[in-house]
Amino acid sequence: MTEARAWKVAAADIAPNRRRGGDLRVALSPRTVGATSGFGGVLWLAPGEFVAEHYHPYSEEFLHVVHGDLVVALDGEPVPLGPGDSLLVPIGVRHRVTNVGPDRAHAVFHLSPLAPRPDLGHVDTEALPAPDDPNPAVG
Repeated sequence: MTEARAWKVAAADIAPNRRRGGDLRVALSPRTVGATSGFGGVLWLAPGEFVAEHYHPYSEEFLHVVHGDLVVALDGEPVPLGPGDSLLVPIGVRHRVTNVGPDRAHAVFHLSPLAPRPDLGHVDTEALPAPDDPNPAVG
């Protein structure tokens, strides 16, 4: 039997990715801890800031709001979320996350299952706020 090992990763130790908007940090992933079934991390958005619309052809996304007021557009339909709310974004559904509140928003996310390759896991459907960010978020 293979020995399981728990890995602790501090979000503060992960370089922020701002390529798609906000401050996104993938903390638990194949790259960071050798995860094999999915990846997850944290997101912070300033008031008015957003994560550009995209979809995941292989993965469901689980989003949980810790602080702030977000609107997630699912295939263009707005879904308001506040602290303590969670949302399942199904495979293939376009989604865009926007902070509509006056405070910095904080959310936690997880995607599963993994795409066959990281470059197949995410499809952008609108222009990126910071396309030249040197720290792309990849599971």
